[in-house]
Amino acid sequence: MKAAVIVFPGSNCDRDMAVALRQAGADVTMVWHKDASLPVGLDLVAVPGGFSFGDYLRCGAIAAQSPVCQAVVAHAGRGGYVLGVCNGFQVLTETGLLPGALMRNAGLRFVCRTEGLRVSTTASAFTAAYAAGAAINLPVAHHDGNYFADADTLGRLIGEDRVAFRYVTNPNGSVDDIAGVLSENRRVLGMMPHPERAVDPAHGGTDGAALFTGLISAMVEA
Repeated sequence: MKAAVIVFPGSNCDRDMAVALRQAGADVTMVWHKDASLPVGLDLVAVPGGFSFGDYLRCGAIAAQSPVCQAVVAHAGRGGYVLGVCNGFQVLTETGLLPGALMRNAGLRFVCRTEGLRVSTTASAFTAAYAAGAAINLPVAHHDGNYFADADTLGRLIGEDRVAFRYVTNPNGSVDDIAGVLSENRRVLGMMPHPERAVDPAHGGTDGAALFTGLISAMVEA
């Protein structure tokens, strides 16, 4: 599998993402945000966490205007896979690749700790390696992770089984405890918790590894 990790000014999880993907078997290229095109033959684009452009205006809003994001949107339009984590999730909502918005945490504080999640669906390449309803633990680190969608959008997400992960104990006020959502074609995933920070025993847990190995296995089988 060929993957690209996008790098913005202020990205700080780009290397973590690349390491997690390479550990799972992917061929990874780092792509600077001012590049107007992506490498040929990509299967996956990963938009990592961090504080792109210092989180000015709205988190992810400036990054979404970078030249590379037009190429990311085009990649998704061709049926390519896209993964956005934390700030990457915020960028994907700003580009319109995913519905909803990420608002300031309900407690108005930065949350940085390991949180319990439930796998809400296994009907995606991103979650297929988990058991339905599995309890996993992943780190979170965000100030604007409060996921919001209006009633109609939330109804579609739930009705179409597009909620990927839910918090066991909601750390930020997200509607319906949502921690991650899928696009209509199930090939774009945005999530606030960091699976790339839970792929090695030295991290204190490896519950994130199945996301990356499962994704690659699904592409190989396809």
